[in-house]
Amino acid sequence: MSIQRIEIGPRLSEAVIHQNTVYLTGQVADDGCGPDIYTQTQQTLASIDRLLALSGSDKSRVLSATIWLTNMDTFSEMNRAWQEWVVPGHTPARATVHSARLAGPEYGVEIKVIAAQG
Repeated sequence: MSIQRIEIGPRLSEAVIHQNTVYLTGQVADDGCGPDIYTQTQQTLASIDRLLALSGSDKSRVLSATIWLTNMDTFSEMNRAWQEWVVPGHTPARATVHSARLAGPEYGVEIKVIAAQG
């Protein structure tokens, strides 16, 4: 069974596809990192959209999501952007957890998804 990797780097691939399932690495906001969690979440979800499209999938095919927040007081800001993005009737299984730190101090949210191709 073949494994396809997208945007392969020295430490990770941004997406890995196996048996019609797409696994994305945790995504964070752009290098210009938005000033608030709502904007960071929008940027992160745009990155997810781009990688899903490259993988032959889209947000309506997301099976599960894990969201890390450095401050749970920003949960409602993140959730507002999430609810604007997610496809009604196609909401995935989801967990939101607190993380003291992410890859850089500028990041307040990270999202990882698994989706079906097609």
